[in-house]
Amino acid sequence: MTITSKNLDVARWQKLSLSKQLANIGSEVSRALGLKEKGDKENTEKSLFRVLELIDLTISDQRWEGRRNEIFRLREVVCDIIFGNNIYKTDPKSLKGYFLFFALNR
Repeated sequence: MTITSKNLDVARWQKLSLSKQLANIGSEVSRALGLKEKGDKENTEKSLFRVLELIDLTISDQRWEGRRNEIFRLREVVCDIIFGNNIYKTDPKSLKGYFLFFALNR
């Protein structure tokens, strides 16, 4: 996997618990949704790429082999709500709530 973020330490990321990884992903998802709401397409796209990079790092983490389907679905839902047609009818508030659980339970 090619890492584009300059400050991302892959080894450190893979030492985090799944809850901490998802909390960090959630922070970036929240940022992307806020930027989308403001109509800032360029920065929304940059934020989404960061989200996808973090999700892909989580998917590549061997510890979560049995949870990959769930993480792949999360990736699909996030892409759909930010740049898709929201075919899953995901409420942004619900998605933020999903991630908030992990942030509160670090």
